[in-house]
Amino acid sequence: MTVDVSEIVRLRTRHPEAVAEAAARRRRRPLLNEAGRLMIVAADHPARGALGVGDRKLAMANRADLLERLVLALSRPGVDGVLATADILDDLLLLGALDGKVVMGSMNRGGLQGASFELDDRFTGHRAEDIQRLGFDAGKLLLRIDYDDPGSLTTMESTARAIDDMAARRLPVFVEPFISGRNAEGKVKNDLSAEAVTKSIAIASGLGGSSAYTWLKVPVTENPDDMAEVMATSTLPAVLLGGEVGGSMEEQAGAYEKWRGALQLPTVRGLVVGRSLLYPADGDVTAAVDTAVGLL
Repeated sequence: MTVDVSEIVRLRTRHPEAVAEAAARRRRRPLLNEAGRLMIVAADHPARGALGVGDRKLAMANRADLLERLVLALSRPGVDGVLATADILDDLLLLGALDGKVVMGSMNRGGLQGASFELDDRFTGHRAEDIQRLGFDAGKLLLRIDYDDPGSLTTMESTARAIDDMAARRLPVFVEPFISGRNAEGKVKNDLSAEAVTKSIAIASGLGGSSAYTWLKVPVTENPDDMAEVMATSTLPAVLLGGEVGGSMEEQAGAYEKWRGALQLPTVRGLVVGRSLLYPADGDVTAAVDTAVGLL
């Protein structure tokens, strides 16, 4: 599919109500597919200024190209839906690409990549009331905790209140927790050791006044063999996040194998993967998406 940017702009300028109208007529579906699994393509990176893929710093900056890749991915059998910010979801609504798909709104994108305030992940995206108003199916939020940054407490508190707001509306919210810190150059790094991921799961699971609608979105640990013990930390349902995979086919194949093993664990219900599927090393989006679906 070739995206006609001029038509999207025409609708946005002359008939902005078209977004809400498209959301209202969108055909909805259950969160999980018939096999009880969930395969989501993520595209909320640009709103945090994270546009790079491998050595291409602005790979995700071309919106028409990104939309074409998303539409292709969403058309593949076994792909259940998409996670994105309002601008991208609005475009996809106008393109008619979200009918019968799970739609997840990205809620906090305030921790801009590389900023001095990166760990202050404020809620600058979808609110719970927006997700409900538009008839979307779930929300997602990022929770990075730095034990050396007092601001992490504010992030935890705002995360808990967002979980409360979603639970009050009976809407699932996917919490993506990390124990994070800055290296010698001041760059934020997520700790993927078994101990750190275990702690992040324990902390995230206890946030809010109810966990009834809380899901976890977790990385595979540095040593994939640790995942069984790590995921035993909580009974909350979880999906695996893809993260940024290296630029070679070998690295991408290695990521698939890590996901394959973790997907066998009882609490893990699916995958949420973005750049590694939309911008694969060999450029073949269809093959990358179909391989990921096959892991489920």
